[in-house]
Amino acid sequence: MVARTRFDDDPCPVARSVNAIGDWWSLLIVRDAFDGSRRFGEFQRSLGIAKNILAARLRALENAGVLHCAPAPDGGSHREYLLTDKGRALFPVIVALRQWGEDQCFTPGEEHSRLLDRRTSSPLRRLQIQATDGRPVEPEDTVVEKVRA
Repeated sequence: MVARTRFDDDPCPVARSVNAIGDWWSLLIVRDAFDGSRRFGEFQRSLGIAKNILAARLRALENAGVLHCAPAPDGGSHREYLLTDKGRALFPVIVALRQWGEDQCFTPGEEHSRLLDRRTSSPLRRLQIQATDGRPVEPEDTVVEKVRA
């Protein structure tokens, strides 16, 4: 098996984020956790992922502080995987991927799932990157600054 490249000491926040959630299974596990999956079997059924791969990804997400494994609230023998605050902070990332996928990965009229506001049953407003003054910001409007400690 080829060793995965790690970015633990990379000064780029994107590279470090890839360490925690940089494979498709991890992102889909986080998506399913937002959708209410808690138990190993729920993730396994939803994703159709091999049990050994799922166990490894859940362990990696725990080690990254994205998920927390806790005893079942009903006192049963199973464990539940819950999003931590760090995991919940991935919500805008998942929404951004969902919205990008809706725009770029489906043909017009092709069926797909939608994320709705639970209170109004309406689709969410499209995410938009904004400057501190509220104006929209495009990629060409930005520059990366290296921050020194």
